[in-house]
Amino acid sequence: MSEQVGVAWVRVGAEAELPEGSQTEVTVDGVSVVVVRYEGQFYALRNNCTHKDYPLLGGEVSMGRITCQKHGAKFELSTGKAKTLPAVKPVRIYRTLVEDGEVYVAPL
Repeated sequence: MSEQVGVAWVRVGAEAELPEGSQTEVTVDGVSVVVVRYEGQFYALRNNCTHKDYPLLGGEVSMGRITCQKHGAKFELSTGKAKTLPAVKPVRIYRTLVEDGEVYVAPL
């Protein structure tokens, strides 16, 4: 990895195997992270709704947001900010990197 020596980058997979709309779960430092490909970009958020401790993986993605399937809270992919109730706290976001056709995630 050419970026940031000392940062623990986790391989998500080959970019070609992560089509538009895909969601993939990886573990970063023992934490479940959901990686979403939306409008050609990769976003990574902690795979956990801040409202009731429920996974975001599999939630509907639209308008730049992912929706928790349990109670409908929406989180902005780019910032992790809670955009609708019942959630009020943001979800932690992670850095993404595409290098040599591979997608990686690391803590911010």
